Amino acid sequence: MFWLGFLIIFPLAAGLILLAVKNDLLRTPVVKLSAAVICAASIALLVKSYPSGPVYFPAEFPGADRIMFAVELAIAGYIVFCAIKFKRPLTLVLIGLQTLAMLLLEFTAKGKLHAEHNLFIDNFSVIMALIIGIVGTLICVYAIGYMRDFHEHFRKEVTDRRRSFFFINFVFLSAMFGIVFSNNLLWLYFFWEITTVCSFVLIGYKKNGESIRNSFLALDLNLLGGLAFAAGIIYLHFHSGTIELDKVLSMGKAGVLLPVALLCFAGMVKSAQLPFSPWLTGAMVAPTPVSALLHSSTMVKAGVYLILRFSLLLQGTFCGIMIAFVGGTTFLVASFIAMTASDAKKVLAYSTIANLGLIVLCAGVGTYEAVWAAILLIIFHALAKCLLFLCVGVVEHKIHSRDIEDMSGLVVSMPRMSVMMQIGIAGMFLAPFGMLISKWAVLRALVDYNPLLAIFVVFGGAATLFFWVKWMGKLITVMEPKTGQEETVSRSEWVPLYSLSFLTIAICGLFPAVSHGLIDPYIKVIYGKVVSMGQGNITIMLIMLGMVCLFPLSFINLGKKVKVADSYLGGANAGSSIRFQGALGQVKEAQMQNYYLGKHDAEVHLLKFGSFACAGLILIMFIILR
Repeated sequence: MFWLGFLIIFPLAAGLILLAVKNDLLRTPVVKLSAAVICAASIALLVKSYPSGPVYFPAEFPGADRIMFAVELAIAGYIVFCAIKFKRPLTLVLIGLQTLAMLLLEFTAKGKLHAEHNLFIDNFSVIMALIIGIVGTLICVYAIGYMRDFHEHFRKEVTDRRRSFFFINFVFLSAMFGIVFSNNLLWLYFFWEITTVCSFVLIGYKKNGESIRNSFLALDLNLLGGLAFAAGIIYLHFHSGTIELDKVLSMGKAGVLLPVALLCFAGMVKSAQLPFSPWLTGAMVAPTPVSALLHSSTMVKAGVYLILRFSLLLQGTFCGIMIAFVGGTTFLVASFIAMTASDAKKVLAYSTIANLGLIVLCAGVGTYEAVWAAILLIIFHALAKCLLFLCVGVVEHKIHSRDIEDMSGLVVSMPRMSVMMQIGIAGMFLAPFGMLISKWAVLRALVDYNPLLAIFVVFGGAATLFFWVKWMGKLITVMEPKTGQEETVSRSEWVPLYSLSFLTIAICGLFPAVSHGLIDPYIKVIYGKVVSMGQGNITIMLIMLGMVCLFPLSFINLGKKVKVADSYLGGANAGSSIRFQGALGQVKEAQMQNYYLGKHDAEVHLLKFGSFACAGLILIMFIILR
């Protein structure tokens, strides 16, 4: 109980301290110390709770419910103020409906909104806490150096608001811990709404026209999800007499599928499933630490976490099938859109949406094998994707571009950064890294359950291979000599990058232990079964991992006394390794570019198709359930 309360409260306290700290020299040790404490507390929670099953706590704090309700009203007031200031009528309508719904519940329930157990912990919440506590805090440490460089680049355009920036980041972490530890759905909803308003503030950090538009887009869509969340709680209270997660799960499927569908709808919005994905791609306007925080370890993971909690109830139901097809369609469409993008952040954004779709697909299927694969996807995706976002942020500052085509030869100009990016990319699609293992597990879970869904995974996976290989190839393509650009990268940026690179590789070697010690016990409690990879598969995976570990060694001396020889251009080089004399005596420049298939596979057409398809599936789901 102590560690749960500590992980919820301490990040908030650290954020309040950072809000008061004006000096950048003082801010740095406070962020680093707070991050270290949160990380250590997450690991201590693992040690303390292992290997016990689910444990529930009353956690009755005097006046807690009233304080939360007051904070919710304050948040609603802030959103109303912003909506009026920026003339956003849709935002006013959504926050008004949501507030009215919660006021209705508060005043009609007449003190009956009591939960026997407000907090709980099990293996799944421990896994989520480790991701939040380790990956989330590494992002905060990285942000120290990044935001310093950011404001040097945009000194005139963007006001320095680092005090509020770090405050919101740590509040975000506090709310995420609250989400994964809450058994009381009202408490979960409270923390859920805090992540919504935090993302709104962080996406709009630059305060220019584009960031404000995109922040309101994220807010509007997540308020829509919050409205569905509130409706689900109201339905459960008045028709089932409970607001506790564990009691909802123990009721069986009869009578609770409609509120579960409403809660899953909120999860699909938060996890940026089609047609709600534009809020996540719009978040790219924010500074890189915000993108990493939203895309990898926190915001979007809250959505899939909630849906996975109801996977047992979704198994074999029409509602589950519809959710699975929404996830499958999102995976397929987002993967093909990523093929058409050369903007590195956009590729990462659509890759994130695609992988979240795969997790939602697994949750909708709801079998023990699918849920096992989904939890693996959450772990491996958080590490590799966070690493890639942070690397792209540094590269963008150094080469003043985040276009993949401009990253050619990065293996020479920024060798260490290039190796880390290649580790992150390999982690997303190469054997024996976890994402490929997870996709293999998804396919194995679908073959007997629903072969049609397996087709979505196969074709989406093929598109994934296409865009990752293009990017990796560009990093190691050297056309001409380049000067080094890594000297000015700060230590606060290097430490998280090295840590995430190490964890991306190490977690693959520790995968059997993670599965056996954390995932299998959770699956056993829920389904009474466990997934076995077989000793032969584990041995093959470890051998492949050993070979992969040799990969970075080949780049140890890269950038040190490296000689780039001229490319052979038909014997007619013209004073440069990339310039040559053509047949008619004209000097031309050799180019090496990727295919992006923009004319045949345009983002706008794919997005329109996917959005209509998924909106139709969601609409059909609610029509059948009503």
